[in-house]
Amino acid sequence: MSNIPISKEGFEKIKIELDKLKKERPEVIRAIKEAREEGDLKENGGYHAARERQGMLEAKINYIESRIPQFNVIDLATLGGSKITFGATVELEDIDTGEEKKYTIMGPDESDFKKGIISIESPVGKALLGKQEGDEVIVNAPRGKIEYGIVSVTFNGICC
Repeated sequence: MSNIPISKEGFEKIKIELDKLKKERPEVIRAIKEAREEGDLKENGGYHAARERQGMLEAKINYIESRIPQFNVIDLATLGGSKITFGATVELEDIDTGEEKKYTIMGPDESDFKKGIISIESPVGKALLGKQEGDEVIVNAPRGKIEYGIVSVTFNGICC
């Protein structure tokens, strides 16, 4: 069993999502029942759509329920230090282009690249772990090797 880091806030969001999905079950079952009553199931689009929705709903519920025991819930307010770990916000400078980027390192279930939240399991996240301000890292990204200088490392106590 692996140990997946997640913030307290992220864990609460996952539990809320799971509860919402479970509350959808009766509605989907009702839709299947109503579609069955319409007759011939072979050409009943409503029935097939409801069954597909049920399958996707159950798959998502099972996925979340299988991950919950693997979560290591971390209070971001307790984190700190100079080395990059889960929960750190890191400012980077691309050595070649001078472009600056800012990322918060979180677990895979909270990553959102558009918001600057990257997974500790991503190429950038893996390269940064354990490093500190002033270090340089080479990231093996899909587009090739990128060299970054670490400008700053902070722990804000909350995610993004």
